Amino acid sequence: MKNKKKIPFFKNNGWLYSDNQLFLENIYKKFLSNSEKLNNSWRNIFNQLLDQKNFKYKDKVFKDLKKKNIKYNSNNSKYNNNSIILKEKFLSFINAYRYFGHYISRLNPLILSKIKNNIPELSCSFYKIKKEKLNSLIYFDFLFFKKNINSFKEIYLFFKKKYCNYIGFEYMHINNSNEKKWLQKYIENNDFTNSISDIDRKNILKDLIKSTTFEKFIHTKFPGSKRFSLEGCDVLIPLLKKIITFCIKKKTKKIFLGMAHRGRLNVMQNVLKHNVLNMFQNHSKIFNNNNGTGDVKYHLGFKKIIKFKEKEIEINLLDNPSHLEIITPVVIGCCKFFIDKTKNKDNPLPVIIHGDAAFIGQGVIQETLNMSQVPAYNVFGSIHIIINNQIAFTTSNSKYLRTSTYCTDIAKMINSPIFHVNADKPELVIFVLKLALKFRYLFKKDVFIELICYRRLGHNEVDDPYITQPKMYNIINQHKRICYLYFNKIINIINNIKISYKKLYKHYMNKLSNILKNNNKNSKNKISLYKKNILLKNLNIKKINYKKIKKIVKYLFKLPNNFIMHPQVRKIFYNRNKMINNKIPLDWGMAENLVYAVLMYYGITCRLTGEDVSRGTFCHRHISIVCQKNNITYTPLKNLNNLNGLFYVWDSVLSEESVLAFEHGYSMVSSKLLNIWEAQFGDFSNGAQIVIDQFIVSSLQKWGYSSPLVILLPHGYEGQGPEHSSGRLERYLQLCAQNNIKIYIPTTVSQIYHILLKKGKSLSKKPLIIFTPKSLLRNPLTFIYIKKLLIEKFHKILINKTNKEKNLIYRVIFCSGKIYYELLDFYKKNKIADSVIIRIEQLYPFPFLKINNIINQFINIKHFIWCQEEPMNQGSWTYIYFYFKKYILIHYKNIELKYSGRPKLSSTAEGNFLNHQIQQIKIIKLAFSI
Repeated sequence: MKNKKKIPFFKNNGWLYSDNQLFLENIYKKFLSNSEKLNNSWRNIFNQLLDQKNFKYKDKVFKDLKKKNIKYNSNNSKYNNNSIILKEKFLSFINAYRYFGHYISRLNPLILSKIKNNIPELSCSFYKIKKEKLNSLIYFDFLFFKKNINSFKEIYLFFKKKYCNYIGFEYMHINNSNEKKWLQKYIENNDFTNSISDIDRKNILKDLIKSTTFEKFIHTKFPGSKRFSLEGCDVLIPLLKKIITFCIKKKTKKIFLGMAHRGRLNVMQNVLKHNVLNMFQNHSKIFNNNNGTGDVKYHLGFKKIIKFKEKEIEINLLDNPSHLEIITPVVIGCCKFFIDKTKNKDNPLPVIIHGDAAFIGQGVIQETLNMSQVPAYNVFGSIHIIINNQIAFTTSNSKYLRTSTYCTDIAKMINSPIFHVNADKPELVIFVLKLALKFRYLFKKDVFIELICYRRLGHNEVDDPYITQPKMYNIINQHKRICYLYFNKIINIINNIKISYKKLYKHYMNKLSNILKNNNKNSKNKISLYKKNILLKNLNIKKINYKKIKKIVKYLFKLPNNFIMHPQVRKIFYNRNKMINNKIPLDWGMAENLVYAVLMYYGITCRLTGEDVSRGTFCHRHISIVCQKNNITYTPLKNLNNLNGLFYVWDSVLSEESVLAFEHGYSMVSSKLLNIWEAQFGDFSNGAQIVIDQFIVSSLQKWGYSSPLVILLPHGYEGQGPEHSSGRLERYLQLCAQNNIKIYIPTTVSQIYHILLKKGKSLSKKPLIIFTPKSLLRNPLTFIYIKKLLIEKFHKILINKTNKEKNLIYRVIFCSGKIYYELLDFYKKNKIADSVIIRIEQLYPFPFLKINNIINQFINIKHFIWCQEEPMNQGSWTYIYFYFKKYILIHYKNIELKYSGRPKLSSTAEGNFLNHQIQQIKIIKLAFSI
């Protein structure tokens, strides 16, 4: 025989292509080890293939063999064309079950009979295989899933049972052949029906009864109270417990759990062992910490340490607002922080529980899946559990909910396996879960489990589902609960099961009653769920001097050998070297690089993400540079010596909502971290408004903690049109209250440097919104020499210098942002003597004391003007007018605050540059004349 080599002939070659490849590789391995064990048909095929030049199989080879019509018989070992053709057809036939078997599986617990989908590929006639041929004896010793199968019929029935029963496997869409092969072996080698022990069966039964008992108890004791019952998908409780025990064995230290409302309270009671009955008794002290507004009980999160066989794991159920799926990227962000912090020693696992309609319907899922394998956001796979109760609020017709067949079809975009399973089959659910967890830990990819179940009650417990789904709920009311069905199943399997179903049910019902009684006795000792993680202290850091600064940034401008910079970038780095030597003033890009280096020296990690942040949208930052010769990216801040902090910079995926939610999660669990997200233009943050509204500005009041995230929003009217001018300042000013955030509009390099430095040094968990400049990035009037920078500090308000006596000042113009420099230019050119310009750099908290202290120096004020670029119904005007009336004008009763700016507009800015210029000139002139 010719040389036996591993040959790449299973590529794009008809019946040897793709999915049959896994079969054929197995045969070929046997051929290499001992060809005599193979029947002559296969042996001749491989010998023919090996005879070809370069050991490459081509379609014409098989065609040539057909033309020769070499017949097989056991004596001369000739090639049997008919036998191979039959095998070819049959391989395609059984392989179709891997592809299409899930379409006819018995997934719906409300439909007992098999779904009669017309799948042509699952019939013998499609392949022109006659039924009598199914009983043909044939050697399939190469099939790894079962031994001693000698007929087509036995294999056909085997595949039918595997792929068309109560589990629907979808994995043939995966491109990676190793992943597909592993899944194929696991599914076809393992027995679904006997995969767990009797002890596990007893535990599953207890968990199912606990779940049902809890829901019935609440329904009885607190009728009409919303709880978003889990009834119909009670299997979620044993499923989550199995995840926990599996993760402990894998030495996972943390699980971050995200889920919406349905079943949340049941999970808290029966998985996390939290006394949920407290929450139904409506003790107001539970929800009244930090003078907060609190939140409804089915939004609240909880942290729990669970111990198992002397090992422990931390479970974090994250607080979740009513925008159901927005929690998904937040969970991922929390996990990513611990992966970065511990270099994945904690091995955290994200587990996200979705609703079927929300999973396919909300765009944040697509955004999150898109970035799941991107290095900046990769958490080595999440476990996604989709609770498909077959009804979205009141809509149950799938054609009104989605275009795809399954709600999980979107998961195919990342080549992940999807498992659909009948939720009334708890042992099969656990089998699928083990498969999913093993796949995730081995291949570090997302896995999706769709639990096909039902909703026993309405959307909430007040709704009557018969109004919209009478037929479905007639079926549901006649359908036995899963705990009852499972008990009747295992009673015949487990010989020593002594406790009856009724006794278990009564036992857990009495247990809940006792808990409720004890709550009433000890009602004063309620424990709040609130975290109280708002720290107001700063790190004990000494001020840094110029000599130390130079030492820190010594390598900030040194590049690898033979590193060729773009000419424009080379000039920037040349100037930065002069800046650090105090020869020319620092610009905005250099100030940012400098503040990150200083914070890293203090041991603070800096993370900067957003679209195009490495270079900077306005080509100003250049934190990372690309070699023009070999396309290698180099980040000097990652290569500074003797710094305790780390530096991360990531050009994000083209998404605002999911990325900002991710960064919120990342910063929420962090310490000693400056975490910055920058919008490409401030206007684009409106794509993440959900995150801003429901997390960043409100989480302190709702849940008792806040994120220290810094949001940079480029803002300023340069005539670039409606979507490239406004960061929607008015929205943030409307949302600020109760000291929840800080809002800055810095107009100098010194100001931005000291804002970021102070934030990095602070341990305060409070978000910062910074409206950063665009055209000012290259305005020399905003720059500062480094030695002066180091003795400066942040100023909440700034005033232009004037040599005039203060009693000659009659007009005070207030403003924020870049319009100051346009006012200043007009002021100087026209030699105006009776006016002073004050810019407010910190808009919230409003610095009314500072403003009063300054304007009290001017004793002859007759006019207060507020000047802004934005339209009257946008920008700061409404906010400023309220605060002036409350804190400033009360001392000047004869003076009104007048407005100079654009009129009310439905859009943010003019689209025509010429019109923009005309409006700007009008605004500036008006400020000095009204």
